[in-house]
Amino acid sequence: MDFDESSQKLIPPEFLAVVLAGFGNELLPLTGNYGEEPSPKALLPIANKPMLEYPLVWIEQSGIKDVLLICPTSHRAALSNYIQSDSSASFPSLNIDLQTFEESQDLSGGTSTILRHFAHRIQQDFVLLPCDFVPPPSLSLTQILNKFRTESTYDGAIATACFYEGRKPDKGSSADEWGPAPAPTPIVWDERSETLLHIDTPDDADRNGEGLELRMSLLSKYPRVKLSATLLDSHVYACRRQVLDALLEKTSFDSIREEFIPWLCKPQYQRTKLEKYGRVLNPVTNALTQELALKHSTLHSKAPVHLAHEEAFLHSPPSDDQTQEHTKALLLDEDDEEARIPASLRMGLVIHRAQAGYAARANNLHAYLGLNRHFLSQQTYALPSDSESRSKIDPKSTISPDSIVGHSTRVEERTSIKKSVVGKHCVIGKMVKIAGCVIQDHCVIADGAKLDGCILGKGTKVGEKAELSRCVTQCGYEVGAGETVRNEKLDISDWTAAPESSEDDNQSEEEGSSEESDD
Repeated sequence: MDFDESSQKLIPPEFLAVVLAGFGNELLPLTGNYGEEPSPKALLPIANKPMLEYPLVWIEQSGIKDVLLICPTSHRAALSNYIQSDSSASFPSLNIDLQTFEESQDLSGGTSTILRHFAHRIQQDFVLLPCDFVPPPSLSLTQILNKFRTESTYDGAIATACFYEGRKPDKGSSADEWGPAPAPTPIVWDERSETLLHIDTPDDADRNGEGLELRMSLLSKYPRVKLSATLLDSHVYACRRQVLDALLEKTSFDSIREEFIPWLCKPQYQRTKLEKYGRVLNPVTNALTQELALKHSTLHSKAPVHLAHEEAFLHSPPSDDQTQEHTKALLLDEDDEEARIPASLRMGLVIHRAQAGYAARANNLHAYLGLNRHFLSQQTYALPSDSESRSKIDPKSTISPDSIVGHSTRVEERTSIKKSVVGKHCVIGKMVKIAGCVIQDHCVIADGAKLDGCILGKGTKVGEKAELSRCVTQCGYEVGAGETVRNEKLDISDWTAAPESSEDDNQSEEEGSSEESDD
């Protein structure tokens, strides 16, 4: 008999990791379809690794084994192939349950709607993560889970959120490059207890303009709070299972980050919400608690009303009524500890500071390019490790050490690559200049082309002597020979419309010339 195997079956998993992988409309045109094939956001490469790999490895390092991965139905085949491929060797111990939802990129539901739909598959405490969060080595998921374990056991906290400090934009980067980067959402928290108290929602911003509205009940309970407009939400939340029960009742919520989590901060200090949703967020169960351990803990103090009652009883001669009252108080101490110390329903907070390591979500083009450039600064070599791939790189080309070149990529002579990520199976022609770019797999760049600060989607073709500066292309886009484009998002609709307009112009010119000949 295998005792190890039987013991593992008897112990239920503590946490389920729920990973949301959406369409990624904020990353268009990179996430636009590649012909008839979709381009899943979760598989967009960051430093030539799919972005989904970073949170999955993070989950495995925390000891969690079970993962519920939720994606659109159209992305199922691509994500399934990735999970079952050799790339999954990076997270061998994970049991990934891939589930899909029926939606289109033009009309997709919110994260709250998706989570409500799959609530029946989540039967224990869970941690919710996005597919695009890239944590630094100094921030472990175990740190967030340990804080949640401690606070949910000690005072009945219901969730723990993780926020991080963003990095300042690089010098020389344009604020209007591909549109302005999204601004951080103001939050209010108590530093002493590490409690998240308020998140300013879009509705709050519309209603209050430039002001910030806080309830007196918040300030009376937490008189020394901090306000920040620089912290970013990682969308990583460790939650009790009962949080889903509250979400099932709030059917009007569409977004977890913008609606549900801000609402979840309020029951800890709003009496009306506590009375209405307290039983949902903290139901009475027969589950084992740490009540006995808390009674004997030197750090756990009794309620002030009972301490005062004890002192009055000891320093004055008791009557019969007082004796009965004292006995009831002792019975409360022994048998009704939970009723005397109600759950706090707090929202815990973990803040990751920028100086402790670079963290970011690749949820917009600015952050996606910034993450790729960050990993370039960590590189100690540029060329592929295998000899076959290295033989495809001409010795007369120049590749800086702070660049990455993928496997089976051909680089011709007198080509210069600086501070750039070049994917797999690309063809780079002669006398090409590439600086500060992210070039995904299967791209073809013809002789004499110049690229500066660009992101090229998978399968992009750049013609001879074309010049691109700070451009983003959809997968399969073709740039004509000699074209010059700056600060543009180039998608297939623009490219396919060009030949049609030129044909119309030719027809109008022919009609005009025929009319002149008739005259």
